[in-house]
Amino acid sequence: MSRIILFNKPYGVLSQFTPEDGHAGLRDYIPHKGFYAAGRLDADSEGLLILTDDGALQHRLAHPKFGKEKTYYTQVEGIPDDMALEHVRKGVNLGDFITRPARARLIGEPVGLWPRNPPIRSRQAIPTSWLELTLQEGKNRQVRRMTAKVGYPTLRLIRWSIGDWQLEDLAPGQWREMPVEEIKGRPSDRSRMSERT
Repeated sequence: MSRIILFNKPYGVLSQFTPEDGHAGLRDYIPHKGFYAAGRLDADSEGLLILTDDGALQHRLAHPKFGKEKTYYTQVEGIPDDMALEHVRKGVNLGDFITRPARARLIGEPVGLWPRNPPIRSRQAIPTSWLELTLQEGKNRQVRRMTAKVGYPTLRLIRWSIGDWQLEDLAPGQWREMPVEEIKGRPSDRSRMSERT
């Protein structure tokens, strides 16, 4: 039976099993072989990464044509105004492509958010704020490029959900495995969480 793993990828960890250039890989956290990431997160991004041992399923989960929404919590430099948020909602011209319309709103700091190690850089004279962004695509560094283009550079980026799957209670470095039959619903009691923190 095919399986998936939900993993809360910490800052600085690659979305591949092999460590590289001083960055840890997934094998430092997940002891299983034969799993591959369905979509990626940059080393400097955090949050939900889905892995599977089924190549066809990996394609369905990762490819934009299947319309899996991805929600991100994004800490940005400055406080975006309505015009900037509306620009993000309608689509941003990044030069090589125009982003699809997205949902974007200002939020408070997410409840229960773990501290990042190392902390983000901060400037006393410039405030920061949090956005919730929901996209139906996820091209290379797209969120960071979108917020920078409208004048509010991303300082911290956390992917909170993909489709119906959320980080929920997974701490950074923790993972949960489930069989494919549970994919359309929430994990059952048979799901298991790693003890690693």
